[in-house]
Amino acid sequence: MEKKHLATASDSMFGGSATAFAVGFFFSFRLAVAILSIKFFGADLQTGSEIKLALGFLLFGAACFISFGAATRTLSSILQPSSVRWAMLFIAVSGCSLLWSETASPIASIAYWSGTAIDVATIVFLLRAGSVPEVAASVMKGFIWASCCVALIAWLMPTQYDFRLGDEDIFNPNSICNVCVFAVFFAQYLMRRKMARFGIVTFFLVLTILRTLSKTTIAAFLISQIYLVIQDRSMSRRSKLFLTIGSILVILMFWGLFEAYYNFYTTNGNQAETLTGRTAIWNYVLDGVLERPWIGHGFDSMWNVVPTFGTFEARHAENEFLEQAYSYGAVGIVLLCGVYGSLYSNIRRMAQKSSRVICVSIILFVIVRGLAEAEPFDLLLPLWAVVLLGVLVYQDAEVETAAVPLFPSANAITPTQTVVPIR
Repeated sequence: MEKKHLATASDSMFGGSATAFAVGFFFSFRLAVAILSIKFFGADLQTGSEIKLALGFLLFGAACFISFGAATRTLSSILQPSSVRWAMLFIAVSGCSLLWSETASPIASIAYWSGTAIDVATIVFLLRAGSVPEVAASVMKGFIWASCCVALIAWLMPTQYDFRLGDEDIFNPNSICNVCVFAVFFAQYLMRRKMARFGIVTFFLVLTILRTLSKTTIAAFLISQIYLVIQDRSMSRRSKLFLTIGSILVILMFWGLFEAYYNFYTTNGNQAETLTGRTAIWNYVLDGVLERPWIGHGFDSMWNVVPTFGTFEARHAENEFLEQAYSYGAVGIVLLCGVYGSLYSNIRRMAQKSSRVICVSIILFVIVRGLAEAEPFDLLLPLWAVVLLGVLVYQDAEVETAAVPLFPSANAITPTQTVVPIR
């Protein structure tokens, strides 16, 4: 009896797969690995990166072991969603671009690309081994709890000179805000599916999002949440009203901090005129795109390569569209549109409308955030998340399509039934 109770508690927390939970936990918590290794073990930044890469390979090995031991589906079935195929094509093109990349360190670039590819492969093998809903729920739960840990670490650290959380170089507030936003989306999805209760956790994560003072990410999050509240028909008007009032009260609670940060932002240097130096970066990147318009400059071709902009050294183009155009040229633009467009197409066929609205809100968030942010080695919607969501929503649509023949009416007579006369 006691063993059964423990198993039930474990399934409730992990979503049915401890390995998938660990993978999701790692995807978020690795943001804090570098700062923890430096603060507690005196390691340098490179060592922190090596630890993250080693942990990624370790979890990949665990996923492979599970997959080869008890595979429930073939790799070809996982590749059925068009968004998954586009994600695989993106990885292949970015890997091939290492052949002509202008990177400052080919070995380091190969390692970074391997990390991105390993993330996707890990998710693929997890989906191959287990139930898609259970694996997805476990990954999401792991990501949510890890994001809470990341948020807690950020709150405990000394505040930066510009009032923001984290550390500008090692534990960036924009990255903290980003993982918390995805954790909120995952929590909303699981709560809509009645697979978990994350009310208090979501509130804590939202407070952390606002406290990071990450301008673009907060703006994108608010826009996506407004869309979600308006479009979610499963939420009552009363709930929407209370949620709106609560949001206004929380924003008012942070208003003094927002005002202090705005004053700092507008009175130090020329940040207000150049949007934190982004306009100068955009101009440089546009010139670079015109130089190599078809296949771009290759993977990881900005960090330690492009000149500094004042005291700022750009790691990416600060715009997702420009980042892909600079790295992979016209091919990169096609890939970017293909990944997001195909995922949106998959999402539109989802059966449950409330879950569909949340998934669309995620795409809206990354599109808006992509106007002034980018990732140097991945998309703003990580490729592992594209694969996970792609397979999840594809199966959801398949289950809905098959619902009628699988569960016929009790009064209906199927072709396999026979009518026995009553004597």
